Amino acid sequence: MKRMIIYEPAMCCSTGLCGVSIDPELLRVSAVLSHLEKNGVKVERYNLSSAPQEFVINKKINLLITQSIDNLPAIVLDGEIVMTKRYPKNDEFKSLLDVPGSFIGEKDNAIKVKVHKMSAGACGCAGGKC
Repeated sequence: MKRMIIYEPAMCCSTGLCGVSIDPELLRVSAVLSHLEKNGVKVERYNLSSAPQEFVINKKINLLITQSIDNLPAIVLDGEIVMTKRYPKNDEFKSLLDVPGSFIGEKDNAIKVKVHKMSAGACGCAGGKC
């Protein structure tokens, strides 16, 4: 299984879902991560204000934020920085983690139709007169 870590800028709480106005992007990311976890895919998430040591331990992230704190959020996949300055879109989460849409909360929009074979006259018609 692939290992994803999200390094986020300093926020008031671990998810950023607090305060008077909630950022819809943070809400989307939290929902995706929740669905992933329910499906056995754990994505680590570090906030600069609550876990600063994680930004020091990871040398690539440390160098990245030394260049500019505006590089956050940064997405690390299997030890490599794959994205900076934004969160993955839903399709990117699926492709990066190699998971189906159901793992991130997408519903299957396919319409299932069951066809019943009818015998002659089963519709109430007789002799081809309907």
